[in-house]
Amino acid sequence: MTTVRLNSADPVSYDTDALIVGFHVAPDGLTPTAEGLDAAFGGKLANSLTSVGFSGKPGELAKVPTFGAIAAPLLVAVGLGESHDLEGLRRAAGAAVRALAGTQRAAVALPASADGEAEAVSLGALLGAYSFGKYRSEDKAPVAELTVLGEGSADRAAVLAESVALVRDLVNTAPSDLWPGKFAEIAEQTGTKAGLTVEVLDEKQLKDAGYGGIVGVGQGSVNPPRLVRLSYSHPEAAKTLAFVGKGITFDSGGLSLKPSASMDWMKSDMGGAGAVFGALVAIAKLGLKVNAIGYLCLAENMPSGTAQRPSDVLHSYSGKTVEVLDTDAEGRLVLMDGIARAAEDNPDLIVDIATLTGAQIVALGWRTAGVMSNDDDVRDLVVEVAGEQGEGAWGMPLPEELRKGLDSPVADLANLHPERWGGMLTAGIFLREFVPDGVKWAHIDMAGPAFNKGEPHGYTPKGGTGAITRTLIGLAERHASA
Repeated sequence: MTTVRLNSADPVSYDTDALIVGFHVAPDGLTPTAEGLDAAFGGKLANSLTSVGFSGKPGELAKVPTFGAIAAPLLVAVGLGESHDLEGLRRAAGAAVRALAGTQRAAVALPASADGEAEAVSLGALLGAYSFGKYRSEDKAPVAELTVLGEGSADRAAVLAESVALVRDLVNTAPSDLWPGKFAEIAEQTGTKAGLTVEVLDEKQLKDAGYGGIVGVGQGSVNPPRLVRLSYSHPEAAKTLAFVGKGITFDSGGLSLKPSASMDWMKSDMGGAGAVFGALVAIAKLGLKVNAIGYLCLAENMPSGTAQRPSDVLHSYSGKTVEVLDTDAEGRLVLMDGIARAAEDNPDLIVDIATLTGAQIVALGWRTAGVMSNDDDVRDLVVEVAGEQGEGAWGMPLPEELRKGLDSPVADLANLHPERWGGMLTAGIFLREFVPDGVKWAHIDMAGPAFNKGEPHGYTPKGGTGAITRTLIGLAERHASA
């Protein structure tokens, strides 16, 4: 695990294997730190970078040998653009540290004097240092020791980065190694160690208690479903939050089988439960003055002779019945039970998090989650907090005219709208049906942001991203200070 510490030493004389320095776009390209280094290079550093095509654009990188001009043998220039904010610092630090895989020690000399800057640089650097090498016989180790040259604290950054790495590891793990029971076991062990109270319901307990959605989705797999309840309480807490995460450890689509091209990354379909788990662990470690409860709705959606069928009717935990028109619309079936159970805790807010619909990717792309709510102020709060944490999110409506499409001739409602248009919104409308009157609720659809199928960027690796984990922690911090 990469470690980080802060040090106010002079970058010119600091002993490290590589020094990361930020540059703005010319003509005002030299940050104060870069100006001091430029002097050590005899005023030629900026010209040297220009000669290799470096212009200071956000995320741009250039590696320059120092030939003894400073203590570090290698200088890594990273672009900050025309100006920088906290997210720009996170991304710059992450991109630079990621490019130094295989290096033992690195120092980061990005702007770290204003409020929050040292923490932002530390967090970005730690997130960029992430590597998943579980299945590789040989892999470049990430930077082992990071030093941020600045003043402040990296304690919160270390906790957040550890939780995000936990979520990324879970998402990246092969589904043959992470079935519902195994996920529950990890949650119980890690959660208890972090100070959480953990309760696990197995398939018999779920069936006896009436969790028809979770049982129905999981009944086609040899790996039975689980519901994990994680709870954290603080004696001075005035608010209670409940997070509900979709935890489909692998989604084949069930009998409504997915095309093979859409199936290879479905190990990420438990990303919502992962985010809830990671957030609860961080909330406990940070000791926030809030009560927080997390529900991990875990199942494996597989086709078999025991799988649920299109036209089956499920009896949900809330008492409402649901006709299953498509077994690949399974995430909402496990969440409906989790939301109804979370409401019994009388929380001030319920937030469900899910890799729920391909329609989210169509509407908002791979990096921006959709946020829906039964309260406009709650929706705006979630979007605002996500933005502060550097996680893309956009508020979406729940148009009332779409509700009629969920009517069923045989049950209280169907799990799918007959029209494909507005699929992200109708999924949100479906989930709203299981939120009791008077309870504030938000739904986050992060089907795209949870898994990066493209190239790494900023502090985001290829594969599992740990998306929305920091947003949930931020929401807990907001409620802790309310």
